[in-house]
Order: sequence, then C-alpha cells, then structure tokens
Amino acid sequence: MWGLSLAMAMAMASGAAAAGGVEVDDGPPTSTPLADVFVAEVDRRLAPGAQEVIEWRGLLQRAFAVAGVAVPDGQFVLMVDRAPHAQAAVLWWLPPQGGFDAARVVGASPVSTGRASGYDHFETPLGVFPHTLANPDFRAEGTPNAQGICGYGARGMRVFDFGWQQGWRGWGGGGWGQMRLQVHATDPQRLEPRLGTQQSKGCIRIAASLNRFLDRHGVLDADYDAAVARGESFWVLRSDRLMTPWAGRWLVVVDREGSGH
Repeated sequence: MWGLSLAMAMAMASGAAAAGGVEVDDGPPTSTPLADVFVAEVDRRLAPGAQEVIEWRGLLQRAFAVAGVAVPDGQFVLMVDRAPHAQAAVLWWLPPQGGFDAARVVGASPVSTGRASGYDHFETPLGVFPHTLANPDFRAEGTPNAQGICGYGARGMRVFDFGWQQGWRGWGGGGWGQMRLQVHATDPQRLEPRLGTQQSKGCIRIAASLNRFLDRHGVLDADYDAAVARGESFWVLRSDRLMTPWAGRWLVVVDREGSGH
C-alpha cells in the first residue's frame, strides 16, 4: 500500500495570483514555485512520505531516459502514477539547474486511471506525452449522458488532450488498440468522490480544483504560450489566466507497482 493520506483543504486562493498576468517565483532560491498556491487552490490533495517522493523521482527520471527526452530543466512536469494502490497525480518542479536530483514536488492529488476490465476500457498507457497544439484542448459542455453523468465534469472544465495513443484493451482477449489520452475533470457528485481508485476508460480523471489550477496558471501550456507570443490566439485559454514563467509541456505516466502492460 502507498501510505498516502488525503488532505481536504477548502481554503480559497489568496494574493498569490498577483496582478499583471504573470506569476513570478520571488521567494528564496530553495522555494518551489506555485507550491503555496497549490495548497490554497487544490482541495483534494495527497501527502506523500519521503520514501514515496524518492521512488517517484526515480520513476520520473527513468521515464524520460527511456523516452529519450532531454531533462526539461526550468519547468513543471505532471506525473501520474497509475499503480492500483497509488492513483496519484504529482506536479514536479524541475529548477533551471540540478537535473532530477533537484526536482521538487509542488503538490499531489488523487486521480482515476483506466480500469481495463470491460468493453471500451483501456489501461492508461505508460510513457512521456507532450502537450502540443497538434491535439487542441477543449472545454466540457457539462451536459449529462443517458446515465446522468457529466463525464468531463462541470461546464467549462478544460480537457487537456494528448492525442491518440496505444493502450491495452480490457476486452476481447486484450491486445493493443488506439485510445484517446486526455486529462480531465469528472462528474462532481458521482465520480469525483471515487478519485484514488481505477475507474476510467483509459483517460486520467482529476479533481475539478486541480483542473482549474492547471488551467488558470498555464502549468502545461508552454506550447500555447509560445504560440500566443507569436501573435496567435486560442479560444480555450482563459481570459483571466495567470501565466507562470515555468510552464511545461510533459505528461509522464508511470507505474510504481509494475502492474499491467
């Protein structure tokens, strides 16, 4: 088991989101950008122990090495541990120098990844996935399906799209097949309380407050920010967003227990 405890913090964000549109880490050199804001804004949080952080850091480094991706110094990286007894999203800060040894956890939150047991269900794939303009994000309509479920969460929740990926099927004898990998909120009444357990068809379900945090601060929006700087515009970006100068572009999915495929 993981030894992670869920801390429910309903505090509202304070003055951390400064006027002027850009958040700057003006604390001491050892501070972790957005860590205090994460505590203030994300109401479903995990409190990992020191050993969990060490193991996660090793998995993060190994995933980038296997993928052949250079260490993304000076930015945030979102890691998801799909292990059945973990089901955690971990936001990392990789400082401009120091590599993975200097990587620090900004915050952690429970998720639901793929439950490969049933038709149209996939295991959430392992790997390193870029958040690019090639797979544009969109926003939830908030319309319930026939079962009364708002699968993408309340209206306006952002859906972070990582494109078509190969996932292990949970039906028809298994095997690999194409699935759409997304990070999104979920039904606030019926499905968000189940975060921390495998529930999805392959996507990564997160808390609405984490969705708003990633969206508002542009944590994964490095490619979007670069395009905006070139003069492009995107309807999906919030008009009140508070960009961080350390925006990243990587989703990393790991499995601490080595389960699945």
